[in-house]
Amino acid sequence: MPVILGAATAAQAQDAPQAALARRIGAVKAISGNTLTLTQDSGPDVVVTVQPTARILRIAPGAKDLKDATPVQLQDLQVGDRVRVRGQATGEAILALEVIAMARTDLDARRQEEQQDWQKRGIGGLVTAVDAATGTVKVTVGGFGGTKNVAVHASKNTLIRRYAPDSVKFDDAKPSTLAEIRTGDQLRARGDKSADGTEMTAEEIVTGSFRNVAGTVNSVDASAGKLSVQDLLTKKPIVVTITAESQLHKLPPEVAQRIAIRLKGALPPGTPGAGGGGSAAGTNGAPPNAGGSSRPSPSMANGGTGGGMGGGMRPGGAPDFQQILNRMPSVTLTDLHKGDAVLIVATEGSVSGATAITLLSGVEPILQAAPSASQAMMLTPWSLGGAPGGDATQ
Repeated sequence: MPVILGAATAAQAQDAPQAALARRIGAVKAISGNTLTLTQDSGPDVVVTVQPTARILRIAPGAKDLKDATPVQLQDLQVGDRVRVRGQATGEAILALEVIAMARTDLDARRQEEQQDWQKRGIGGLVTAVDAATGTVKVTVGGFGGTKNVAVHASKNTLIRRYAPDSVKFDDAKPSTLAEIRTGDQLRARGDKSADGTEMTAEEIVTGSFRNVAGTVNSVDASAGKLSVQDLLTKKPIVVTITAESQLHKLPPEVAQRIAIRLKGALPPGTPGAGGGGSAAGTNGAPPNAGGSSRPSPSMANGGTGGGMGGGMRPGGAPDFQQILNRMPSVTLTDLHKGDAVLIVATEGSVSGATAITLLSGVEPILQAAPSASQAMMLTPWSLGGAPGGDATQ
């Protein structure tokens, strides 16, 4: 009788309206028999017991419905797959009657494609004006070759997200609107550009308010993941938190010297440290990813050793500093010492503290070449974190 009752109960639950069933979304952490341990996007891990009658389907990343889903067996699932389960929940466990999965390998391939698309079709810069009525955001894109104004056009189909004020993860970015974009925000967008590069029809826009810090290290607390930096612009100390998602790189001395030479030549005439002529390298508060168009992965590793400037040259001759810096050696918090010069892009945070998105050390020659410090901030890449999650499993 108990077995028959259990089967009947499961059948009744499967026939029940979908809205009456609990839903859990996340990544498969472990698999044992017919039990999955699921790391949820938010909340504690959950134990999923997959019923023998459960429907198990695999969909491709980007799918909006289940019409092209492929039936699979439980043994086809792997650790790292992203799944949505529906069923009866009891505490931190769920009796699954439906499992919709995206393969980890498919997700990795999708992220790689997106990163390449951001490199090819993306721009980044500082927001100078927003016209929500016409769906247009004006952005100043800076670089050693000067600055350029770009009009980014959004439509009802444009995906707009905004970074959380206390997170460096792209996955924590929330759906947003043009009305939430403010002058001074940093913006990344990808889409189709006009022939002269002054306009873009955006498919995706990501914005956020970030803090640029150029200064010297006061102290390092590696065990707590904290770094105290004397900000050269505000003349005040700021405590920067380093997380697993923070990107730490160091410029080799020869690369820093070459960048410093270029920076001196690009400073406006009359600026302390300026060389002979050249256009302005950027504006005060220039976007940290200025001159770069890639959407880096969490590791920001594009391969190569980067010993010189040539690895980041674009066809037009202007160096892509995002690509150059991505190739620079990675460092850890224990590699930093009191007195080291650093460039940091951090979350908006509080007045006295923030979380590092990107930290670049070995920049002493650069800060010497740009005494105002703000000119040097154009070199610091803005990490967008991992590719967005979502699709039909959300």
